[in-house]
Amino acid sequence: MNLSELQSIVSAGEGPCLELKRSTGELRRGVQTLSAFLNDNGGRVVFGVAPNGKVVGQQLSDQTIREIAQELSAIDPPAKVAIDRVSVAPGREVLVLAVEAGSDLVPFTCDGRPYERVESTTRRMPRERFVALVLEREHPTHRWENQVADRTTMRDIDRREVLRVLAMAREAGRLDGPVGRNAEAALERLGVARDGRILRAAVVLFGKRFLPDYPQCELRMARFRGTDKEAFIDQNQIRGGAVHLLDEAMIFAGRHLPVAARIVPERVQRVETPLIPRDALREILVNALIHRDYGIAGGAVALAIFDDRVEVWSPGAFPSKITASSLSREHGSYPRNPFIAEVFYRAGLIEKWGRGTNRVIEMCRRHGIAPPEFEEVPPSVVVRFRVKVGTTRVILAADGTPQVTPQVTPQVAEMLATARTAATREALQNAAGLADRKHFRTAYLDALLRAGWLERTIPDKPNSRLQRYRTTEAGLRVLAERGS
Repeated sequence: MNLSELQSIVSAGEGPCLELKRSTGELRRGVQTLSAFLNDNGGRVVFGVAPNGKVVGQQLSDQTIREIAQELSAIDPPAKVAIDRVSVAPGREVLVLAVEAGSDLVPFTCDGRPYERVESTTRRMPRERFVALVLEREHPTHRWENQVADRTTMRDIDRREVLRVLAMAREAGRLDGPVGRNAEAALERLGVARDGRILRAAVVLFGKRFLPDYPQCELRMARFRGTDKEAFIDQNQIRGGAVHLLDEAMIFAGRHLPVAARIVPERVQRVETPLIPRDALREILVNALIHRDYGIAGGAVALAIFDDRVEVWSPGAFPSKITASSLSREHGSYPRNPFIAEVFYRAGLIEKWGRGTNRVIEMCRRHGIAPPEFEEVPPSVVVRFRVKVGTTRVILAADGTPQVTPQVTPQVAEMLATARTAATREALQNAAGLADRKHFRTAYLDALLRAGWLERTIPDKPNSRLQRYRTTEAGLRVLAERGS
């Protein structure tokens, strides 16, 4: 490293991967920061540069170098530290100590204490994170998913779901030989049972009757009114196997995310474009299910839909070698629960090469929406799609003229079916299962009237107490197309 390269590095200022020290008089604190860098994304500690970025240098004697080597021995396990000396003036040098991320020996300690880097600050690592990293280092034998599920028997396992996933694996070409119909053998074959004993991974994937030990096998879904969590339009909580939860999340999203459809003259059917690419949303939901920290018993994967965004929450922190920023770049694959991830891989629901989030970003850009945001909000990770969520479907005619019609959600279908016989506003609201009267009227009843799928029985007196609503011929065609 030369002086020009040094100045380029320090000009960015202190941050997650760079710390500046005026001199080696701050050596102990610098070594603590190196141990923090080893636990996160790697980085450099530069001695001889003031915190404001001014290069001052210092005299480096043989004694100073010996002291540095002695201080570095406080890092455990021993780490490879690159040492660079840069001459900045006659008799004055800058010392650069650098470490890389990605070691399988994480977590590192300094004098027996673990440290982490948060923006430009080095601090003691919380005990919970340190314990989690230790367990991750000892992955083969101490993972949560790898433990035997005490008090769990095949009566607690959904056999049909086991065989369904096995068939998916066979169809995806990731399972050799015949599938068979023996669920017990299938669990062994999928690696989630050992010597006839069911592992916790099997409960997560295929649980049917959940014991009190597994409250974390839950999915929470809500469509909130507005941009906060003050009131919701629809919500559901489901407990079940992870693949089943994925299916339920996609169904819920399909019910509440609008779809733009283009009428193309040469095609019989409409060409529909979802608000978020289905494969992108599925990938994020899969990641939430396979990477969540199942050791957090009270947490649940959550899908939250607001007027201005869609969020997917997963309990736990990013794996030790992953950060929010690295998910937008090339990165490795470090599944927290490799047994669970392996079953999803065999079923054809994920790939193995750590490209999931990169594929999601590419899909969103091709789709014309902003890439998702990745954020760690302790004790969870959240992925956020910034999209405008509405309750209508926009159809573009062949000439490009927009025609707005309601999205055919289960609520809309129930309203149209109920109104085959003239019905009151209250009856339609009950059929839709919506508690908020104002939202029901503006987002559903008025939309169906504008679309011509419903009509008033007393059209010249819209506010009459005797008013009823009736499904039109257009609305009946919608029901017929839907098979209702």
